[in-house]
Amino acid sequence: MTPEDAYATRLERLRRAWHPNPDKPEESPENTLLALAWTAAGQPRSAVAAGASDALPGLDAAALERLDALVAQRLAGVPLAHITGRQHFMGLELAAGPEALIPRAETELLGRAAIDLALATGARVAVDVCTGSGNLALALAHHVEGLEVHGADLSEEAVGLARRNAAMLGLEQRVRFRAGDLLAPFDSPQFHGGVDLVVCNPPYISSGKVAAMDPEISGHEPRLAFDGGTLGVSILTRLMHEAPPLLRVGGWLAFEVGTGQGTTMARRLRNDPAWDDVRECSDGHGVVRAVLARRRADNGGT
Repeated sequence: MTPEDAYATRLERLRRAWHPNPDKPEESPENTLLALAWTAAGQPRSAVAAGASDALPGLDAAALERLDALVAQRLAGVPLAHITGRQHFMGLELAAGPEALIPRAETELLGRAAIDLALATGARVAVDVCTGSGNLALALAHHVEGLEVHGADLSEEAVGLARRNAAMLGLEQRVRFRAGDLLAPFDSPQFHGGVDLVVCNPPYISSGKVAAMDPEISGHEPRLAFDGGTLGVSILTRLMHEAPPLLRVGGWLAFEVGTGQGTTMARRLRNDPAWDDVRECSDGHGVVRAVLARRRADNGGT
């Protein structure tokens, strides 16, 4: 069997069993097989990075056995990013694992909005909470020269993964991570009134819907990263109330929301005297998936 035949046989197996995952629109049978093949060859890469390469890894008999085992894991529902240990986000190849939520392409909407805000306002200090693998914090530091970024997560395991990513990208001197509950790690004079941008991709799935989620998500990714409480907005509500003391006047809050939550969250911000210039960011389907708000010049809401 030629190398091309070996790939074709395994690709057909993936195609027959393929179920598109709305959470991972970037994954296809073709780039999934390539990502698994590079992993079997000892050079792991994400589906996006593997699909962008014209080359195919050379696999000997032992590597083909490893590839078959990896394909079996994927067909059994193990997330591709957990098998390869890699996920692509905003031009960055990140380490991924069960310690944190796998970065989603949909979060790039928030990432781009936050980067645009940082560039437009000349931001110098940014804070990313519910940082997970550190994807938003690291994307901000990568795309905004000179920006000092601090990230935090309630999970010590997630913080460990974020620190590994910072080291892997050579950003450990500009992005620092700490463990703690939401904004509590930044409750100090160093940060009070001194932050230009607070970003957050919080848990926003209601607790009652967690059991109905795709088993690939609920069975492999940490519940802490997507369970947003009874109505799905408990963290969002806390964030809107706790962010003002950290932000300088004119600083910005930017966060992701679930489908159907954006308009309500934006209305709450508009009714809160701590905020002005509230903006709603919609995806390609016209659904609001990120909300931005500027810290008002007076002391309302603090």
